[in-house]
Amino acid sequence: MKQYVTYRRVSTTEQGRSGLGLEAQTRDIDLFLANYSDEPFEVIGDFTDVLSGADNERPELTKAITLAKQTGAELLVAKLDRLSRKVSFIATLMDDKKLSLRVASMPHADKFQLHVYAALAEQEREFISKRTKAALQAAKARGQKLGGMRDATMKRNEAVKANAAARAEKVRGLVLPLRGAGRSLREIAEELDKAGVATARGGAWSAAQVKRIIERLEANS
Repeated sequence: MKQYVTYRRVSTTEQGRSGLGLEAQTRDIDLFLANYSDEPFEVIGDFTDVLSGADNERPELTKAITLAKQTGAELLVAKLDRLSRKVSFIATLMDDKKLSLRVASMPHADKFQLHVYAALAEQEREFISKRTKAALQAAKARGQKLGGMRDATMKRNEAVKANAAARAEKVRGLVLPLRGAGRSLREIAEELDKAGVATARGGAWSAAQVKRIIERLEANS
């Protein structure tokens, strides 16, 4: 029988008390078990931490990993960032030959692919931070210090542009190689969905969105 140890994490005490975030993670885990797991299966342990993703000292995660390794069960999480937002921490887990890891939102991803996605996510966070700071500095240099509706609108526009560019950079390593291999915009959109890469609004990818991503990447090349 296939065995799993499930792990969930929320980032604040309020989320832990109210169930916000936990419900969505439980839903994703249940979807994986119902649609992608070998049959029959058994969940032999369920663990939840209420801590920041930057904190690697998570007692419930430690328990989940220990149980999974002792029993040979797979450690199942809803999304990769529920383990950690640090690629170095995730890489350590990937290198542990005694630990088998599955991510519900990327049901077909192997360890190498998960490592790549973790690295891309870390790059995205760093890029968004730098682009947002650069956009604000540029706005300040143009003399936008008086406030008002116009200044607020321009700052929002700068932030929107920075975030759009950051999202494009996030998928550069996936989109451009697929495009270079002759894949259609629709096929690339399907691959992004399969990889668990979310759009800005959290929906499914469309060919038009992929086209805009490619145009942004080419403009910034």
